[in-house]
Amino acid sequence: MIQADKVRVIDENGENIGVMYTQEAIEQAADLGLDLVEVSPNADPPVCKYLDVGKFRYEAQKKANAQRKTQKTQDIKEVKMRPNIDTHDYDVKMRNVHKFIDNGDKVKVTLRFRGRELSHQELGMNLLRRVQTDVEEIAKVEAYPRMEGRQMLMVLAPK
Repeated sequence: MIQADKVRVIDENGENIGVMYTQEAIEQAADLGLDLVEVSPNADPPVCKYLDVGKFRYEAQKKANAQRKTQKTQDIKEVKMRPNIDTHDYDVKMRNVHKFIDNGDKVKVTLRFRGRELSHQELGMNLLRRVQTDVEEIAKVEAYPRMEGRQMLMVLAPK
């Protein structure tokens, strides 16, 4: 409900009609089949606009849905390795890491230790440092290497 006795009115095309009595503006809006909506209540006089509220809500909903569709959800892709990985296998895994990061996804690099490999965690740490230096131009480390049970994890995020 508009409290002021006089308001500045803007039509549906955004053009300034001028200052008029509130009751007169409400009647004009009704004649046009529109609603009178207070846009800026703190202005002197308050600014009101002729709007079709139903259409306005519909378009706002449509715009929000379109924005939600274009938004890309960021996935976490996982690349699993072993601490004593061969060079060619490492290159293939790194190609996948590059592809995932270029697509805008986060990458979780997992090193799984088996048997006595667990006593040589420094090999795993060296491998994860190597991964980190190989992708430092395109990715940043989001979670630094840490042990979780029998595996060592590191999370990379696109820059």
